Amino acid sequence: MDCALFAGIAEEERAALLRCLGARRVPMRRGETLLRQGEAVREIGVVLSGAVQVRSADFFGNRTILAQLGPGELFGEAFACAGAERAPVEAVCQQAGEALLLLGARLLAPCREPCAAHGQMLRNLALVLARKNLTLMRKTRILSRRTTREKLLSYFSERAREAGGGSFTLPFTRQELADYLCVDRSAMTVALMDLKREGWIELAGRSVRLCKKDE
Repeated sequence: MDCALFAGIAEEERAALLRCLGARRVPMRRGETLLRQGEAVREIGVVLSGAVQVRSADFFGNRTILAQLGPGELFGEAFACAGAERAPVEAVCQQAGEALLLLGARLLAPCREPCAAHGQMLRNLALVLARKNLTLMRKTRILSRRTTREKLLSYFSERAREAGGGSFTLPFTRQELADYLCVDRSAMTVALMDLKREGWIELAGRSVRLCKKDE
């Protein structure tokens, strides 16, 4: 299992630790809600396969996509550890797969017997939370841009940096991208076409290539 939460923990220790945490594997079907907004969160989810989208909706049904998670990534960990009685977000299966659910209260509670693996997992959890905080800061920087065009360019720059080059594949549909950037889809489509026409980007479906102006 390639997951930051289990880094540095041997296979034999991991099996015992999972039993201690009341771990259970559950199938995920596309469109299934794994964590409901407004409900108490008791379990931490680990995506084993497939994809999970974390999002929120206001009273009027306006949706904002906060994150897209793939294999090895976690959802609900901050709320489960905090004992949140009302989750401010929901987690929905975007691509069918499987998830591992762990009891948050048991993760935070020390084992009855000294357990180095449990201590390592707690250190790993702190690192996961710190990295997610950095991701949230990057998204805040993107959303702070004043125009839809600026938000798109800032987001594309982040994706290119993560991909290690100017070409990358978007994880979102057009509507999902608009929800992620908190912009109107029609206005975003116009901005995308302007960027393409002006030679800033090459766009084909979900494939994007950033272009230097002197190319």
